[in-house]
Amino acid sequence: MTDRGRRSEPALVRAWYSGAVWLWLLRPLELLYRLLTGLRRYAYRAGFLPRYRAPVPVVIVGNITVGGTGKTPVVIALVEALQARGLHPGVVSRGYGAAAAAVFPHRVGAGSRAADCGDEPLLIYQRTGAPCVVAPDRPAAVRALLAQEPVDLVLCDDGLQHYALDRDFEIALLDGERGLGNSFCLPAGPLRESAGRLREVDWVLHRGGSDPQTAVSYRNDGLVQLLPDTGAAPPEPGRAVHGVAGIGQPAQFFTTLESMGYRVAAHRFADHHAFVADDFADLGDRPVIMTEKDAVKCRDFARCGQLGTQLWYLKISAVLPPALVDRIVALARPSS
Repeated sequence: MTDRGRRSEPALVRAWYSGAVWLWLLRPLELLYRLLTGLRRYAYRAGFLPRYRAPVPVVIVGNITVGGTGKTPVVIALVEALQARGLHPGVVSRGYGAAAAAVFPHRVGAGSRAADCGDEPLLIYQRTGAPCVVAPDRPAAVRALLAQEPVDLVLCDDGLQHYALDRDFEIALLDGERGLGNSFCLPAGPLRESAGRLREVDWVLHRGGSDPQTAVSYRNDGLVQLLPDTGAAPPEPGRAVHGVAGIGQPAQFFTTLESMGYRVAAHRFADHHAFVADDFADLGDRPVIMTEKDAVKCRDFARCGQLGTQLWYLKISAVLPPALVDRIVALARPSS
């Protein structure tokens, strides 16, 4: 594989997961970080700082590590499972990747762009049609959602450490391969909170795990054309393609493409990268396959004819433990 664009992981992140000895020099800063975050959490729990309690159940899908662990596909899978049970869930999100001039709270709709609300909320809305409101202030997002929609339950995409929002159920995701890195908190390690926090959540999901009660896997649903009206056939396995990813752990995406039989020239961009047409200027010699999260940011300028027609994204779906879905359904339907 060849690389183009920004490196997706800075040297510090690579050091967290390689056990670099020099990170011990940052332990004093880590202890200060632990003290400050611990005091903040205590202030919320003791009532010194206000917490918003929604009139419907709130489920947090988050993590204790920095970076992507596959939260958004899990949220999508939960929304779809709840909808299949006849429930009406809503979603709130922080909206990472939205433009600085974006106005919040923002109700995601058919006319929303990634610059208005972030790429992940837009993907959730486009995949599920569920009402979705974005705001850095999670209680404000929930209030705006409930003012507009009679939802049965609120799913919060990320926000495990956003203690201003009270919650009824917490799901923490871990990457089965990377785990907790060196198990240090920021800045000496990748943890937002100490590993002991995992004993307090209601359910821990392991991406790529083997235990059927805790494992989340990702089903490959095939290639989808970015502009479906062109009628082109997807590239055949064995072809050379450009792989484009602006996600937290792009290597897994490229590995998936290779497992499908493609010869991949990998182009890594930073997570939540704001794609522009120039990012694809030199990629016209072969088909381009991107992630679905990146596709929602590229579709508008693709429609303007700036990218050609050989543009595809890989659609994936999270497969969740059935027992977890049952627990979430029971929150919204206590008598079931």
